[in-house]
Amino acid sequence: MDQGSQRVMSRVILLNKPFGVLSQFTDARSPSPRPTLSDFVDVPGVYPAGRLDRDSEGLLVLTDDGRLQARIADPRYKAAKVYLVQVEGAPGDADLQPLRDGVTLKDGPTKPAKVERIDPPALWDRDPPVRFRKSVPDCWLRVTLREGRNRQVRRMTAHVGYPTLRLVRWSVGDWTLDGIDPGTWRDAQP
Repeated sequence: MDQGSQRVMSRVILLNKPFGVLSQFTDARSPSPRPTLSDFVDVPGVYPAGRLDRDSEGLLVLTDDGRLQARIADPRYKAAKVYLVQVEGAPGDADLQPLRDGVTLKDGPTKPAKVERIDPPALWDRDPPVRFRKSVPDCWLRVTLREGRNRQVRRMTAHVGYPTLRLVRWSVGDWTLDGIDPGTWRDAQP
C-alpha cells in the first residue's frame, strides 16, 4: 500500500485537568502567567475539544483531528457531558425540576438536563479545598448536558438558588475519567 492510501489515526488524549488550570496551552497574562495545559501535556499538535473553566476540574479531551475536535465540541452532535456538581444547599426534586425542564438564562433557554442527587463521590481532594460552612448544608448532583455554553452548569444551579461549590466533568460521550489521576492523561481510541 502506498503512503497516500494509508489512513492516519487521530490522536485522542484524555486529561484530568486540575482546578486552577487554563484549558489552553499558553497564557498571555503578564507578569505572572497561570498554569496551562502545557504544564501537563507535552504532546505536539493536540488541542482541546471544548473548554473547561479554570475553576472546574475533570475530563478534557484533546485531539489532533480538527473534525473530531469540532464534533466533540458542537452541541449538534449531542455528545453527553456528565458533571459531578457539589452545590450549596440541599435541593429537593421540586427545586431541581426547572433544570430538568430547561431554564432561561441571559443567553436564552437551556435544553433540558438530566439531574439527580447522588451520594458524595469518591474524588481526590481539591487544592485549594472547597470552603466548608457548618451552618450551610451542601449536596452532590450528577448533571448531564447535551450542550455546552460558557459556565452553563454554574449558571443553571445559581439560577435555581443553589450555587456550585465544586464542578468535576466526569465524562464526554463514552470517554470517562475512570483511572486518570488529576494532572495526568492517557491515550484513548477516537
